[in-house]
Amino acid sequence: MTSTLSVPNSIESLLGKEAEELLTFKAKVSSDLLHLPGPDFVDRVWIQSDRNPQVLRNLQLLYSTGRLANTGYLSILPVDQGIEHSAGASFAPNPIYFDSENIVKLAIAAECNAVATTLGVLGSISRKYAHKIPFIVKLNHNELLTFPNQSDQVMFADVEQAWNLGAVAVGATIYFGSEQSTRQIQEVSHAFKRAHELGMVTILWCYLRNNAFKQDKDYHLAADLTGQANHLGVTIEADIIKQKLPEVNNGYGAVAKATGESYGKTNEKVYTDLTTDHPIDLTRYQVLNCYCGRAGLINSGGASGKSDFAEAVRTAVINKRAGGTGLISGRKTFQRPFEEGVKLFHAIQDVYLSKDVTIA
Repeated sequence: MTSTLSVPNSIESLLGKEAEELLTFKAKVSSDLLHLPGPDFVDRVWIQSDRNPQVLRNLQLLYSTGRLANTGYLSILPVDQGIEHSAGASFAPNPIYFDSENIVKLAIAAECNAVATTLGVLGSISRKYAHKIPFIVKLNHNELLTFPNQSDQVMFADVEQAWNLGAVAVGATIYFGSEQSTRQIQEVSHAFKRAHELGMVTILWCYLRNNAFKQDKDYHLAADLTGQANHLGVTIEADIIKQKLPEVNNGYGAVAKATGESYGKTNEKVYTDLTTDHPIDLTRYQVLNCYCGRAGLINSGGASGKSDFAEAVRTAVINKRAGGTGLISGRKTFQRPFEEGVKLFHAIQDVYLSKDVTIA
């Protein structure tokens, strides 16, 4: 079939055989229900909230920086993998990133809205760069030296340290569904409250973590379960939600069937009226759970591989057309030569700058 789309060739060609379907799909749930990204997002949505003027100023700063400035979209470089995985696993493919300064240099060269990384990275170069690009301090991490390895996000930094080095925002991860999730929720909620008091934006990595979610498919990526994780995240006043792109659905049913035990609560209309198996519909359900987009949804770019450019552009198209706020891309960018990392960021940003990639 010959496409009649006016989308820039680079986007359409990277999408390949999926181009027509992804770029023309009509979502099941109307976008009329959503608070969509736009240049006036802070004035239109956040001005109604309990966030103080300092938070609103810093949120506007995030949306007003970089190549996507004043579009309502975000392109962020996250580099916390040196702790979450290990420095060797993360930086051996490109050893320049053992040096903290090169992480910030990449974000600036790529014209990102912000750089999100560890206290140590940002603290080591804060006086040189805090005024050049917005800093996001990731407060907690999963440490993988303990044997046997365990999945537990623990605080490596506090909010005052982030504020002192000039950060405009703090980030944290909660492993929803894990044995430690109750403690993590309490810790992060307390930290986000303090961050808002000091005028900083809050960003939550809403990840799932439980062996029961691994069945015939990986239900850590289920739209219904990740959607509920998002909803818990906005409940503790995360201003921006970071979530993995959904690939499956009905995690509730899969876990109950596999374990033979009752699990959680859902409603059949989630699967009949609100979603289909299309990735844009699955992602729109994630947006719905962010108070219909009042808290922006950014999806993650995933691990680095052979088709990074195509996968990153595909994720950006799905996120944008679903009503999301942008993309956060780490390993796909910093595990390749510096200039290629910049080009990959620009390919992602091209999606959000394109007027032809519209809301589904």
